[in-house]
Amino acid sequence: MFITSSSPSGSSCTTDATITREDLQLLAETAERFAKTEIAPNLDAWEKAGELPRTLHRRAAELGLLGLGYPEALGGTPAPWAPRNVLAATLARHGASGGLMASLFSHNIGLPPIQRHGSAALQAEIIPDVLRGERISALGITEPGGGTDVASLRTTAVRDGDDYVVNGEKIFITSGMRADWITTAVRTDPKVKGPMAVSMLVIPGNTPGVSRSRLDKMGWHCSDTAHLRFDNVRVPARYLVGEEGQGFKMIMTNFNGERLSMAAMSLGFSERCYDDALDWARQRKTFGMAIIDHQVIRHKLMDMKTRIESTRAWLDAVTARADSGDKAAKGAEWVAQVCLLKNHATRTMQFCADAAVQILGGMGFMQGTAAERIYREVKVMMIGGGTEEIMKELAARQLGL
Repeated sequence: MFITSSSPSGSSCTTDATITREDLQLLAETAERFAKTEIAPNLDAWEKAGELPRTLHRRAAELGLLGLGYPEALGGTPAPWAPRNVLAATLARHGASGGLMASLFSHNIGLPPIQRHGSAALQAEIIPDVLRGERISALGITEPGGGTDVASLRTTAVRDGDDYVVNGEKIFITSGMRADWITTAVRTDPKVKGPMAVSMLVIPGNTPGVSRSRLDKMGWHCSDTAHLRFDNVRVPARYLVGEEGQGFKMIMTNFNGERLSMAAMSLGFSERCYDDALDWARQRKTFGMAIIDHQVIRHKLMDMKTRIESTRAWLDAVTARADSGDKAAKGAEWVAQVCLLKNHATRTMQFCADAAVQILGGMGFMQGTAAERIYREVKVMMIGGGTEEIMKELAARQLGL
């Protein structure tokens, strides 16, 4: 299945398993229209509000954007990585807000463990409502002082009859203030250290004992980011995802998809910086000539273009391997490629954001411009999903170094 659309208000699906260039183009056009009509006119207001309206989730769901990559039986549209990355890059380019992307699509890190490892009953209870935009899903992994060191997490979930009793806290949780479902990493045997006792448990957001504090950030202003606390939270045992002790592997697999998506988003943000810098360079005049007529500006634009095209080529190559159906193609070396690609893509974003602000000059320093917003959001892209340092170390280990 693959989503296409001929108008902003409707979508249609084909059942042809072959994804064509025309399919990808139609998806890109749908995403661009959505960004320009539904996002752009409202983004400043959402940035000031510090969150997105739930109506945006429902609108994205109507177009099939939320369900791309999920089973049809659960209300989604099965799709390989190629169209998912096209969607991410296009919305990033024309929406120009990482906070919006992170919040609107937080289910893409919250739902995959449930889809892959949850019981049929758990999938049916949670996934369809989220893909319809009626509920919001988040992922709770990071803890204060914990970062990417998942094996050392301290949040506990101790079995007590038909429930788990959860105690602990999570931090930097995207959609954490609004989430109806929180797919949470917990330690189900507090006596066991390391990854062997890490499990995944879905915690309903309205459960007594769950408290939330909003976090203010450098960027991603329209994404509600939270510090979550769990104080003797009783969660029915049926919300365990898979089996006890299997959570660490689920988390590591989930990271691969998150990092690939972040690379696609970084590409889109880089393209937006180039678009706006080029447009400004053609309009802005100094000393009687457009600044694009100055060699130094043209060369700066070409430096941006060089990094964008190298990122696109690498993203396409890694994506093709992911979609090839060959399990061997997604082995340790592929994981290393994803890590290094994520670093390269976010470095491209950093360079292009800096260059765009420089070319726009004073205007690039003004809030409300895409370049200024993307400039502020670069660092979270370089940190989220695994820092540059972690990515390099993980890649080295995957390559046997």
